[in-house]
Amino acid sequence: MGNSKSGALSKELLEDLKLNTKYSEDELCAWYQSFLKECPSGRISREQFEGIYASFFPDADPTAYAHHVFRSFDTNSDGTLDFKEYIVALHLTTSGKTLQKLEWAFALYDVDGNGTISKNEIQEIVKSIFNMISGEDQKNLPEDENTPDKRADKIWKYFGKNENDKIAEGEFIQGVMDNKEILRLIQFDEPQKIKDRLKEKKH
Repeated sequence: MGNSKSGALSKELLEDLKLNTKYSEDELCAWYQSFLKECPSGRISREQFEGIYASFFPDADPTAYAHHVFRSFDTNSDGTLDFKEYIVALHLTTSGKTLQKLEWAFALYDVDGNGTISKNEIQEIVKSIFNMISGEDQKNLPEDENTPDKRADKIWKYFGKNENDKIAEGEFIQGVMDNKEILRLIQFDEPQKIKDRLKEKKH
């Protein structure tokens, strides 16, 4: 009774995901089938995840950023993403509520997972974001944020921090909610631009 046949989502997991995302039962079941085709083991390794990212950004090097994104989604730190972690990640990055997205952003920037963000951690993530911006697009960035260090300095100043201070999660979320500029600086928004371009082509 309890165990569902392999290849089908367990009822518990299905209910859990329906509750925590906006996806329907049909969507979740269809995704599960394609997930198993891609990952017969039922898990995505970090290398596979980085490969998925690489296919989205043929002109850049998303490896470092993908590595950090993977870490932030691997909630049980076992080095793989199972279907639940994968779907929650998908939901969060495409349609999650602002607060959930900011909690995820905090986890992304909290590289060592100790519950606070240091300036070094901001520099590390910002560097990985810059690897994904083409050289051509980097030339068009404003003077005070056209290198990873300048952008990290700018974020740090917005939070009003000294060099060796730390930012806690609540403070991070509040700061970003109070200041749209911080939100722009901490995220990589190229996929949205790509989506917009595709929309324009359809008209």
